[in-house]
Amino acid sequence: MSVPRRHVAGAVMLLLVAATGYAYWRHQLRDDGNDYVTDVVQRGSVASTVTASGTVNPVTTVQVGTYVSGPIKAIYADFNSRVSKGQLVAKIDPAPFQVKVQSSEAAVANAKAKVLKDKADLAFKKLTFQRNQQLLAKKLIAQSDLDNARNDYDQAAAQLALDEAAVKQSEADLEAARINLAYTDIQSPVDGVVVSRSVDVGQTVAASFQTPTLFLIAQDLTKMQVDANVSESDIGAVGVGQPVTFRVDAYPDREFSGNVVQVRNAPINVQNVITYDVVAAVDNPKLELRPGMTATITITTARSEDALLLPVRALRFRPERREGAEPRSTRAPEGGDASRKGPRSPAVWTLQPDGSLKRVKVRTGVQNESYAELVAGDLRQDERVVVGYKRAEPASSANTQRPPAFMGGGGIGGGRRFH
Repeated sequence: MSVPRRHVAGAVMLLLVAATGYAYWRHQLRDDGNDYVTDVVQRGSVASTVTASGTVNPVTTVQVGTYVSGPIKAIYADFNSRVSKGQLVAKIDPAPFQVKVQSSEAAVANAKAKVLKDKADLAFKKLTFQRNQQLLAKKLIAQSDLDNARNDYDQAAAQLALDEAAVKQSEADLEAARINLAYTDIQSPVDGVVVSRSVDVGQTVAASFQTPTLFLIAQDLTKMQVDANVSESDIGAVGVGQPVTFRVDAYPDREFSGNVVQVRNAPINVQNVITYDVVAAVDNPKLELRPGMTATITITTARSEDALLLPVRALRFRPERREGAEPRSTRAPEGGDASRKGPRSPAVWTLQPDGSLKRVKVRTGVQNESYAELVAGDLRQDERVVVGYKRAEPASSANTQRPPAFMGGGGIGGGRRFH
């Protein structure tokens, strides 16, 4: 059965009317203000943070070395051993140093014997000199004999002084030998825990050019610190006393906390990237943190509680001419203009009932990646500000229902997050 031609024409006209109505509706959607995405000004807390990577270290770490050379005879401490100050942790073979002490003792005895001999010689030559003085007074000897006796007496006194100095030198050599013998006992200089041991029994250590490290002792593992490398672009906001949180790979679901105790001025240059060492003190009562752990640290540089929060996307939004539509009129108080070139003061845009945009100057304070503290500006809590445009749907997908996508002004992935 054939369809009457007038019915076909009516159907075509109906489709044309429907298509025209849909196009007009889409045009109205773009022109009635609904093509803007808005967000609300709300109240909450916001914090500015600096993120860096660092390493967990003991607050005080002592390298225990040796002043003398020789083979290791015994070791009395191992990894993780708790040691106290003055405790013997290792011993170097003392035999060569004991021989040196004995030799020095013999040298001291020999020097003292020379002093006794010199004293006896000095006494004899003094007696001879005095006798010659009496004989010369009686003119029984010549003047030259008295002069020779005086010379012998003076030389004997000088020899005694020289040998007494030699005694002191020998005693100093003996003391040095005894000190070197004492250095064969390697003792812990602090109370702490042995972190590493670098020698074994029988190994020979040589201390001729530099002191070899035998043990690494951490003074107190319940008090740790995180040494973080903060970039030069962020270091200006970091200061002593700021709170710190960090995580380590060993406890991915655990967050540790501490405080900044030092911001070091020495620059660290790695491949032309300048960083500075920031030290954060951390309590470690359960010894969960171990030396050398890698930490991802977050430093809170500023924080504001119970503040009006302005979406950062609203600060980035700028009205622009839309393709296929005339630009909307805008209201810019204080002589502002949407198309003005050059630097702009911080401002946001609010949507008016007639579909126009109004520029509102603001001043912000503490800011993170999502929100900024509103310090000054004609905005109230729960007031909506424009953060971007809705992306228009293509004509080919007019019959497909899709949620509107956002464009412009940046974005905040997921839900809102307040620090």
